[in-house]
Amino acid sequence: MFASAKEILAKAKAEKYAVGAFNVSNMEIAQGVVMAAVEKRSPLILQITESAMKYAGDKELAKIVRTVIDERSEDVPVGINLDHGKTLDLVKKAIDLGFSSVMIDGSRLTFQENKNLTKSVVDYSRQKNIPVQAELGIVPYLGELNTDQTDWSTLMTDPDKAKDFVDYTGVDFLAVAIGNAHGFFREAEVFDWARLKTINEKLGIPLVLHGASDCSVDKISKSIENGVACFNVDTDIRLAFMGQLTKMVDSKVSITDPRKIMEAVREAVKKKVVEKINIFGSSHKA
Repeated sequence: MFASAKEILAKAKAEKYAVGAFNVSNMEIAQGVVMAAVEKRSPLILQITESAMKYAGDKELAKIVRTVIDERSEDVPVGINLDHGKTLDLVKKAIDLGFSSVMIDGSRLTFQENKNLTKSVVDYSRQKNIPVQAELGIVPYLGELNTDQTDWSTLMTDPDKAKDFVDYTGVDFLAVAIGNAHGFFREAEVFDWARLKTINEKLGIPLVLHGASDCSVDKISKSIENGVACFNVDTDIRLAFMGQLTKMVDSKVSITDPRKIMEAVREAVKKKVVEKINIFGSSHKA
């Protein structure tokens, strides 16, 4: 059942569980994620990045993902989110393609530039009844910073600035930085729980944690206790996909039907998503 992220995340925050937002770039990944949602009766979000659109074709990928939701999700709420949109033009494209939420990422801009960009996106998206996620603070990527000399205090979301940011922009969800990191960048050994608690108390809106692939169960649990209603997962999906693919294909491969290979890959994706759903506590919350 195609659904709005605002409804999905409001319920998660109120009932103190979280949903996964899983990045997709082809049909098999989308099917595997939605199959897991149905098996576990869990709401979730499928995410598409600009790079995924460039790879698969924006219209083609949007139609594939929406069709998978319509045909496979039954009555389980599933949304489509633009992940890490950088411009208003890209946001407009995503909305025209039928996404049910968008993220504008101005986190590498100055604070005021981020506010202004996010406000322009919120003003436009409100006209279309589309909720908006923004990011404040730096959630680093591998190669962006030196992992051995990371000064996390300079990257984390400032609670007072977050309050100002949300009041000014009217954003629906905020992605925060508390020591979390994207991809293979080594996250902080200990997250700043006091900071997260303060942000949650000041804002009162669903918070999002990016880079959740390698978050421990304990970190996931404490994040949910302090207002995180959504975890972004990309790397773990890629690893599940490629891990199964490499098992099926080698120099002596005897399988000539790609459907047999991709069926196993899809199942590996589904298994990983089921694992994440169990950790996030969203099972049977549909």
